[in-house]
Amino acid sequence: MSRIVITGLGLTGPIGNDLATMRENLLAGKPNVQMMDMRYFGEAPAGICDFEVTRYQKRKDARRGTRAGSISIYCAQEAFADAGLKVSELDESRIGVFVGTTEHGNVETENEIANIKEFDYDCKYWTHHHNPRTVANSPAGEVCLNMGIHGPHCCVGAACAAGNYGLIYAAQQLMLNEVDIAIGGGVSESIHTFGIFAGFNSQNALARNDDPNKASRPFDKNRNGIVVAEGGALYVLERLEDAQKRGANIIAEIVGWGINTDATDFVLPNPERQAECMALALKRAGLAPDQIDLISTHATGTPEGDIREISAIKSVFGETPAPYINNSKSFWGHAMGAAGALELAGNIPSFKDGLIHPTINVDELDPECEAGGRIVINKPIEKEVNYILNNSFGMLGINAALIIKKFI
Repeated sequence: MSRIVITGLGLTGPIGNDLATMRENLLAGKPNVQMMDMRYFGEAPAGICDFEVTRYQKRKDARRGTRAGSISIYCAQEAFADAGLKVSELDESRIGVFVGTTEHGNVETENEIANIKEFDYDCKYWTHHHNPRTVANSPAGEVCLNMGIHGPHCCVGAACAAGNYGLIYAAQQLMLNEVDIAIGGGVSESIHTFGIFAGFNSQNALARNDDPNKASRPFDKNRNGIVVAEGGALYVLERLEDAQKRGANIIAEIVGWGINTDATDFVLPNPERQAECMALALKRAGLAPDQIDLISTHATGTPEGDIREISAIKSVFGETPAPYINNSKSFWGHAMGAAGALELAGNIPSFKDGLIHPTINVDELDPECEAGGRIVINKPIEKEVNYILNNSFGMLGINAALIIKKFI
C-alpha cells in the first residue's frame, strides 16, 4: 500500500498568512482575536483573517464567489507553489481537490435575506449567483475554476472534524489511485454569519472577555466558551514514490488516522468514542501510545468539552510521560471546518525546530483538565518530535484523529 506524504502547505489564519509567520507568533505567545460587530447580533470576539484576496483572484471573481472560496483559492495556490508544482505542467485530470467544511451557504443566504429586506422582501432582487455560491461543493469547485484543475473535487462536510477529514479523504483518493496529486484540508468563513454567534450564545457556549485576546482559554478554570474564527489550511499530498521521483521536498508523512461517530448526542462529545478514535489511529499507524510525542487537541474552551477530551486522552495514554499536549485555539479561536488542518500546520515545524508551542491564556489550570503535567502552558518547551497526533471532533458526534510522522 502506498505511503502518503505532504509536499506543500498553504494557509491563512488570524495570526499569519504563511507558516513562518504563524509559527513565530505561536512560539512568542502572540494571539490575535478582535471584537467584531456582527449584523443583528452585536459585538463578539472573533478570529479574523487578513490575506491578499487579489493575489490569486480578480476582484470580479472574488465578488462572484464566496469568502470560503477565496480562502480556499489562496491556500491551494500557496500550497501548490510551496510544493514546487504548476498545474500547466501536469495532467490536470489527475489532480483532486478535497476541502473540509463545517457548513456552507449560511453566509450567502443571510446576505441575500438582508438585501431583499431593503426592498420589502421582493425576491426579484435575489441574486442569480446565490445557487452556485451555496452548493455544497462550492469552495472546492472555486479552486478548480481558478486553477484549471479537471480532476475530482468535493467538499467533505464533517462539522469541526472537517480539516482532518479533508486530509484523510485526500490520502484515501491517492491510495485508491483516483488521483496523482491531491489538495486536502479545511476552510471556514464562519465569522461572517450572525447565526453561528447567535446559536452558540443561545447554548451559553460563546466566549466573553473584556480583553478579546483572552477570550479563548481552553483548559483554564475560568473558560466560558468558544471564540468563532475563520481561516484555512490546504495541503498538497502525493504518493511517496511520486514525490521522490520528482525530487520534492517532503514536509511530513501521514501514517495513520481514525474516524468514527459518537451516536450519543447532537452536541456533547462522548469521551469513550473519542478514545476509540485515537486508538484506531494508533492501530493504523502501528504505534504504541508512548511513541506519540505531541497531541494537538481539539479543545474549544467549553467547560464540558475540554474535560471530556482530556478524559479520553488519559484513557488511551494513561500516565506515561509522553506525549505532551497543546492547543492552538487559545491563539485565534475555533476555525470550525479549518480547525484541524490549521492547527496541524502550526505544529509541523516542531519536527525541525524541536519546540512545542504552548497553550496560552491558562492562568489557572482546571483540575479536571490536569493531565499529569503534560499540557504545555504559556511558554514553549524543547522536545524532539517524531510523531504528532491531531484531534478534531465535531457536532453530531463526528470524530477524526490524524497521525503524521517526521520524514527522515
